[in-house]
Amino acid sequence: MSLIDPAILNKAQSWLDGNVDAQTKASIKKLISDNPTELVDSFYQDLEFGTGGLRGLMGVGTNRMNVYTIGMATQGLANYLLKCFPGQEIKVAITHDCRINNTLFAKTTADVFTANGIKVLYFKEMRPTPMLSFAVRHFGCKSGVMITASHNPKEYNGYKAYWEDGAQVVAPHDTNIIKEVQKITSFDQVNWNKNDALFQYIEEDFDAIYLKLVKGLSLSPEAIQAQKSMPIVFSPIHGASGKMVPAALKAYGFENVHIVKEQAEPDGNFPTVIYPNPEEAEALTMAIELGKKVKAELVLACDPDGDRYAAVVPNEKGEFELLNGNQTGAMISYYLLNKWKEAGKLDGNQFMVNTIVTTELINTIAAGFGVKCFNVLTGFKNIAAIILQLEGKETFIGGGEESYGYLVGDFVRDKDAVSAAAIFAELIAYYKTKGMSAMDLLAEIYSEFGFYKESLISVTKKGKDGAEQIQALMNGFRTNPPSQMNGIDVERVVDVKNSTITHVKSGKVEKLEMDKSNVMQFYLADGSKISARPSGTEPKIKYYFSVNAPLPSASDYRKVEAQLVEKLEGLKNYFS
Repeated sequence: MSLIDPAILNKAQSWLDGNVDAQTKASIKKLISDNPTELVDSFYQDLEFGTGGLRGLMGVGTNRMNVYTIGMATQGLANYLLKCFPGQEIKVAITHDCRINNTLFAKTTADVFTANGIKVLYFKEMRPTPMLSFAVRHFGCKSGVMITASHNPKEYNGYKAYWEDGAQVVAPHDTNIIKEVQKITSFDQVNWNKNDALFQYIEEDFDAIYLKLVKGLSLSPEAIQAQKSMPIVFSPIHGASGKMVPAALKAYGFENVHIVKEQAEPDGNFPTVIYPNPEEAEALTMAIELGKKVKAELVLACDPDGDRYAAVVPNEKGEFELLNGNQTGAMISYYLLNKWKEAGKLDGNQFMVNTIVTTELINTIAAGFGVKCFNVLTGFKNIAAIILQLEGKETFIGGGEESYGYLVGDFVRDKDAVSAAAIFAELIAYYKTKGMSAMDLLAEIYSEFGFYKESLISVTKKGKDGAEQIQALMNGFRTNPPSQMNGIDVERVVDVKNSTITHVKSGKVEKLEMDKSNVMQFYLADGSKISARPSGTEPKIKYYFSVNAPLPSASDYRKVEAQLVEKLEGLKNYFS
């Protein structure tokens, strides 16, 4: 006990002396006596309310997700809403996914809002994140909260805050909310006296309203009719999309959808996977096995809160191949633009949006159709901000990010795996009517716009030491950036945090016109791009790699792919 920083012990003692429940106090005492390392991690800092809200490990303490840290965050958000909308009725929509403690955390959030005179519209059953985003706008809410930790491991939970446009909060509200949350330094400052008269359920009939709009996105109903018996497999990976994705596929007209039964029921322990992340092939093992059994043309899966989707398709050998988010994003973008062009709807008044770590292939495709494509910082709230900025002036077609997030249309203002899954199934059906497979479509895109191949390394550290190591790493990139990577010259270094573009050979520095973020990007002489971005919610750094080359013909697909994979491995080895 003497080895523990006295300041941390004092924080823990303040909880022991405070008005917290007996179980929490017993857990803190056990940490003090048996696990001082865990005690330090639980109390060394306050769980940061970042620009997207909260996310962290569940447990006791100031640096953990629990009813007290959630209550304090909600009090700060409530205070800000009352400041922004004085004298107005304020409504907030709330839902959650399948995670452990989600009902407890969602009800705690609702209770603190009602205690502050704010009306709560609470989904009677768990629903995907995009439906929360849509509900905020549909019901005229001023804010919304989604209790989820997305695709993080089962030990995590989180709290996503939304503004009245249905998007996660952006400037100036993000920093202003953070300031209000930081003023709540004790759970004794939280108004816990709930007012049930201000609590109202969002009933199941809301599903039909959302699904009608999702169905309205369909561009090839005749192709679906022709391919309605196409076998499709779907898994919600124990998450909140188990009802809505099958309902959307049915609304589109698909009649041969198979659900992975072992993963159909919501379960925050995620018992059949190591991580509930559809980016990981392991999480799709059961879905692919079912796909083989039913000879599926498409295997789909979603993350726990139903905003990200993955697609697996048979390749030219008949083997199931997991497409990455850059590939599916490029395929949807190409399909949408083709159909809009066919319909004569491209008149220069449309746009798409891409994040800076997503494949530049989508930018190239959009340019090929004469459509603007904006590049924004990572995070779908930045895509939503462009949609809001151009609302009523220009029409948003679609946009996304490499981590399996895509949005078609603008009635939702966050990534939407429900509509993206339905549209992806539609495009598979559409090209099937033309005698083309998913791999044929990719070859067509790459032949026309260049073969782009991407990869990702994610390095996770632990606790306070890990966070400091990652910070030191990013500082090193800034103070001593490499001039070569894997023998390839670095031409430009983009420092998004310091708003600079440095041309390595000449030393010329330009100003970068973009919001600040802790991201470094390296553009190489051969067209490769590497981005380094620390996570805002845990001690983790992600490296995004992109390489490209011409594809002379579809028959060269695997040869060119092998060359690009070799180049990617060389770059990844440089960083590891």
